[in-house]
Amino acid sequence: MEKVIFYTKENCSLCDDAESLLELFQQDYAFEIDKRDIYTNDAWLEAYHLLIPVVDIKGIQLNCEQMDFGTVEETLKTYLPREAQK
Repeated sequence: MEKVIFYTKENCSLCDDAESLLELFQQDYAFEIDKRDIYTNDAWLEAYHLLIPVVDIKGIQLNCEQMDFGTVEETLKTYLPREAQK
């Protein structure tokens, strides 16, 4: 199963919203969320501290300014397979 990397931090309402959006899309797309707290890794903190939440879908990164339903859906649709209809 594909992994979507989700860079986040605690006490971040934008991050909470982005995580809820990703969980919603898991109903239609086959992926696991690899949640990474940027405060546990200096490189992540330096790279993403002004951009979180950041979602990495097969190397395509969406930051806080791109974290909307349409953009996330279009990126998932382009790079990840849809779940088989149940």
